[in-house]
Amino acid sequence: MNFIKVSFTIFLLFVTQSIFAQYTEVINSNRPGVSRSAFSVGTNVAQLEVGPYIVKEEHTPLKYEVSGFGVDFAARYGLLFEELEINIEGIYQNDTRTDNRGFIAVENKRSNFKNFTIGAKYLVYDPLKNAGEEKPNLYSYHANRTFKWSSLIPAVAVYAGANFDTKDNSYLPPDVEGFSPKIMVATQNNFSGGWVLIMNLIKDRIGTDYSEFQYILTLTHSFNPQWVIFAETQGIDSEYYADNLFRFGGAYLWSKDFQLDTAVTLNTKDTPSVFGVNFGLSYRLDFHVDKETDNGNSKEDADKRKPKKKKKKKKKKKDDTDFDDDGSL
Repeated sequence: MNFIKVSFTIFLLFVTQSIFAQYTEVINSNRPGVSRSAFSVGTNVAQLEVGPYIVKEEHTPLKYEVSGFGVDFAARYGLLFEELEINIEGIYQNDTRTDNRGFIAVENKRSNFKNFTIGAKYLVYDPLKNAGEEKPNLYSYHANRTFKWSSLIPAVAVYAGANFDTKDNSYLPPDVEGFSPKIMVATQNNFSGGWVLIMNLIKDRIGTDYSEFQYILTLTHSFNPQWVIFAETQGIDSEYYADNLFRFGGAYLWSKDFQLDTAVTLNTKDTPSVFGVNFGLSYRLDFHVDKETDNGNSKEDADKRKPKKKKKKKKKKKDDTDFDDDGSL
C-alpha cells in the first residue's frame, strides 16, 4: 500500500508541475471530444489530431436519412510564445442522403467540407502560474485528494479564426460561402484526483444570415497516466440548425507523443436523430526547448559557475637548456 501511495503522489507531482507551463512532457490533445483546451501545445511543437468516423442520421418528420463516413482533423503548432498556438481544423464528410417521401426513395450522394477553419488561440490567464503553494504534498496522500478552492478559478484562453466555405456546399445553409469570422472563449479547471472541466463558448460564421452560437462542456477523468474517460455535451443554435449532442468515450496514451481514442455521439431528438462512432489518434513532433530564465538557473549560467580547471604546466626536463633567439645560452 505504501508503494501505491508513493507512486500516486509522484504522478501527481509530475502532472501538477507540467501544467504550470504550456508545454507538457506528454502529448496535450483536444481529442477525443470536440472542445478546445485553454492550453497550447507548447513552442516548437507540431501536432496532428485525426479522427475518422461513421455517422447515421434519421429525420422522422421530413422522412430522410443520411448514412456515411468522414474525418475530422486538426494541425496545431506552438509559435513564438508558450501561450500562443496557431491551428488548422476541419471536417470532411462523404455520405448518401436518401429521401423517402415518395413512392421511390431518391438517393443523393454528397461529399464536401462541413467546415474548414484557420485560427489562433492565446492563453490570457493561467491561475497555476507561479502558484508554488499548489504543488502536491509528498507526505500526505489525503492532502492531495482534498478539494482546493483555488481550483475553481479557471485558465482562460481566447481564439480568433476564419472559416472558408465553398460555394454550393450541401452541408451548409444557402448563400453561405467564402470567409467568415469565428471567435471563442475557452476555460479549463484542473481539479484534484485527475478531474478536468473544459468549457467553450463559440460564435461562428459571424456576419452571415446563419450565424451560429455553440457551447461545449467536457468533463474528463484520468485513472492513471495512460487511461482517461470523458463525457461531453454540445449545444448548437442557429436559424439553420439547432441540436444538443452528447459524447462519451476514452483515450489511451500509447507513448508520450502518441494517443489513441474513441467516442460515441448521439442526441435525443428525431429532427434528425444522430448517432456516430469515431476512432482517432493524436501525434506530435516535439522540438520544444526550454527557454533560458533570468534567475541564474539556466544551463549556461550553471556552466559559468563551475570552477575552471587549471592547465597543467609542462615540466622541463633536467637536460633541457633554454636558448635565446640568436641561439646563445
